[in-house]
Order: sequence, then C-alpha cells, then structure tokens
Amino acid sequence: MTFDRRIWPVNDRVVAYWLADRFPGRMPVRPADHIVSVPVLDLSLSPGGRRDRQLLYGWSFAVLERCDDFAFGLCPAADYVGWVAANALSPSDNRTPATAAVLGRQTHAYERPDMKSRDVAALPFSSLVVKGRTQGRFAQTEIGWVPVSHLDGKRFEDPTQVARLFLGAPYLWGGNSAFGIDCSGLVQSAMNACGLSCPADSDLQEAELGHTLPPGTPYAANDLLFWKGHVALVVDPVMLIHANAYHMAVAYEPITQAIARIEAQGDGPVTRHARIDLAGCNRSIPAKPFHLSKNTHNPDTRNHATPAGDRA
Repeated sequence: MTFDRRIWPVNDRVVAYWLADRFPGRMPVRPADHIVSVPVLDLSLSPGGRRDRQLLYGWSFAVLERCDDFAFGLCPAADYVGWVAANALSPSDNRTPATAAVLGRQTHAYERPDMKSRDVAALPFSSLVVKGRTQGRFAQTEIGWVPVSHLDGKRFEDPTQVARLFLGAPYLWGGNSAFGIDCSGLVQSAMNACGLSCPADSDLQEAELGHTLPPGTPYAANDLLFWKGHVALVVDPVMLIHANAYHMAVAYEPITQAIARIEAQGDGPVTRHARIDLAGCNRSIPAKPFHLSKNTHNPDTRNHATPAGDRA
C-alpha cells in the first residue's frame, strides 16, 4: 500500500481512528480539535522541519499526537497533515465558533476601535474570527478591533479576483498568506475563497483540479497551467498570474513569455492545461470553522504523486 504523508493522518505511532484497519501496528486516535491562535503557523512534515505549508489564525487543527514542543495532526482548511508548534494552538472548546473571515488581503486588529490605537495583530486573508459588536467602522473580535470593511461586504465568484489581492506579495516556499506565498498556495487561496475545494500542493492540484484541455485550446480566465512543480492561474487569453521564484513575488506574466522562459531555464514544457468548473463558485469564504469529519483526507480519492519543488 502506497500512501502520501501529506494527506494521510498517520505516522509511525498513531493513526486517525477511521484508518485503523489499514495500519494495525499504530494506535488509533480520535483527533482533538484545536484552533490556530497565531496569525501564521508553519506546518512541517517532520517535527521542527522546514516549512511545507502554513495555517492561518482561527483555522481548525485536529491533534493526533504531541511530542515535545510539537503537535501532529491535520488541518482541513489547508488540506494537509503534519507537525506544528504546540504552543500556537488552543483547544477549540475554549473559543466560540468563528463567525467571520478576513476578506481583505490582510488586516490589523487594534486595541480599541480607533485606527490610531495600538495594533495588536496582523491577520492575513481568510483568517477566521469571532465577530462581536460594532462601533463605528470597527468590529470587536476575540483578538482586537478589526475594520468592518475587512470582514464584510465581499463575495468571491472569480478565483482570479482573489489572486489579484496577492499581487506583489513576496514569494515564500510553503507560504499561504500575503506575508509570503508560493504558487500552489496562491491557487488554493483563490479556489477556496470561491467555495471550491482545492488541495495544497501543485502536483495534487494537477491530479485533481478541473478537466484537461487538448493542446492548442485558447486560454480563458481561471484556467490552470501546470509545469513540473509549478502552477499558474490564467487571467485572460494572453496573461497569467503566479507566485514564482523568478520574480520572487506574485506577478503577472504574458503566457507565451512564461512558457518560453520556464522551458528555457530547464524546467520543461506545460504538462497540463486545465479548466475549472465554476458553477459552484458563488460563495464567500466560509464564516465558520472548518470542522473535522472522517471523510477528511480520504486516501482512496487522492493522488499520491511525489511533490516537486517550485522552480518557475
């Protein structure tokens, strides 16, 4: 049996209880739901290892095991399994369920409902908060006062609209926020904000998203272009947007220029041109926590390709 440790909630000692029959040598565990309590939290495939993905404030993280200063588990919002710093989590029963999401590229939480008061946190796009009473242009949350305009009034139906929010954000391997983001993080953020399910890494996205178009098909907005270890989102018939190591930022690039440049630098041709079904793309970011269920990370429906680095 082949499994991908990015999406299977199992390690050498424990396994999520619904997979116990597949891993008889591991201890079955019922995950304990926690909430990310810092603005951005690195997740690694090994305790204390390099960043593989990031989790954002208010997201659910289901803990299967604690080891020293780290917690092993899965994050449904990031669609990823791994290790995080245990002190960056708080038990979910200590917090009222989230009622709003940050819909601006990023925002600040303030000590008082006053833009001149001390800022206490910087929250990235799609962070989840508990929205309370409003006073003037601010809403009270558990972390501070946040501008109402950064929480309300926007609906996303177009992934490219979301991707544009990140234009100019620095490139960061494994990043998932405007503080730093990579190619697959940008695509996942854009798709999830429109209510579309999307895996975290580009190889999984290539295997699972949309339907493949034959070579020569004209490009259309929200198409995806894949290379080995890279993904970009089409903006219009001649332009794409991607987080890439060439610009070290989220940037626009003419499609033909990007294809030629990436192949010339030795990273090969486009491996897939995919079109996304946007029929269900009519929701804002869920204004509630991402709850764990036994269907999360169902290995029978997932691709188990080996991830490749983003070199574009």
